[in-house]
Amino acid sequence: MNPRVIERSILGKNGKKAIVVVGGAGAMGRITVRDLVETAPDDVEVVIADFNEPAARKLARSFGRQRKVSAVAVDVKNVQETATALRGAFGVVAAVQHQYNLPVMETALAIGAHYCDLGGLFHFTRKQLLMNGRFQKAGLTALLGIGAAPGVVNIMARAAADRMDEVHEIHILVGNVDLVTDRPKTALGTSYSLATILDEASLPAAVFTDGKFKFVEAMSGIREVHFPAPVGLKRPACTIHSEVATLPLSFKNKGIREVSFRIAFAEELDEKLRFLAALGLASEKPIQVGKNQVIPRELLFALLRRIPAVDYAGAPNEYEVLRVEVRGSVGGRPVAEVLDCHVPGIPAWGIGVDVDTGCPPSIAMQMLARGEITLRGAVPPERAVPVAPFFAELAKRGMRIERRTAARIA
Repeated sequence: MNPRVIERSILGKNGKKAIVVVGGAGAMGRITVRDLVETAPDDVEVVIADFNEPAARKLARSFGRQRKVSAVAVDVKNVQETATALRGAFGVVAAVQHQYNLPVMETALAIGAHYCDLGGLFHFTRKQLLMNGRFQKAGLTALLGIGAAPGVVNIMARAAADRMDEVHEIHILVGNVDLVTDRPKTALGTSYSLATILDEASLPAAVFTDGKFKFVEAMSGIREVHFPAPVGLKRPACTIHSEVATLPLSFKNKGIREVSFRIAFAEELDEKLRFLAALGLASEKPIQVGKNQVIPRELLFALLRRIPAVDYAGAPNEYEVLRVEVRGSVGGRPVAEVLDCHVPGIPAWGIGVDVDTGCPPSIAMQMLARGEITLRGAVPPERAVPVAPFFAELAKRGMRIERRTAARIA
């Protein structure tokens, strides 16, 4: 595919800083674009880059006179052509499937742009960290994982760790609730990438325990967690995630020994994911069916595409809590701190709790543009993003942080 600029061929004209959202017509990228349109200053040019040219064009036009939004068609697998299309950009957001993060990083390096993404499901994050020296040499920042989890939770962990002399354990727990009672049922019912969700449901989950990385069965290690209302009691389980790849490295000098990530999918989705994984339909390994080789996941996707899409025109009414538990010591005495990020969504935008994933890349790019993020290299957010201004930006979008300390965490 040859990238074709839809509205302009040179970004960053007239002294403006162009921020490009690659995958900007997708589920999460659209939220990043919306946040930039709503909150970025006038000297920021917003650009949607997507393989789906009609969707990129339609989204760009939808903002009308509110802000001029440009669009460009790209195939991120072709780094050279994508770099030609995006040359002149100040920053590039990768709102793409995690295996495409690496070519988008190469594009950012080629055009001299800052970079951020939504995470690499541990293994790709480990590969991305190896690009640290190249970004340092170029004087650029690549933020690895700046959505909700990874992203917001990493910075919450940093907020607690900064108050401790030693950090022994960091545990991340995510729970949410959909308060809409008349929402039509869908086959699986998830707004995130289905491929990513299937990876989380089937790939061994990384944990850091007793000072070492190891892997456990996907969706194992269930904990009962009482989240604040209206989320309530949930049972999050371990899935593969990027936080576990970086937090042990970032807090190694503080004595970190344990790091885990757990998420509670909606009960119906959880049951379906476990069933599909047990059948092997989440697998990408070919199996023999008669005389043919079939990839189970591709078969599943093909079957799902045959099911008519279900649209819901009502207002979102969701609530999510991102929890981070940190145990350590201060002055030789044990201390534990719990931080909860409350996420009610942004009804005025017609967006539910996915704002905690889609807004942080916009926040990070705007902080880079203002000079508030100064660390260079390919780095995780807990190392690069200053806590107070980031939390202030979350608050502007209705996301608030509550924290409590105790001698121990139950």
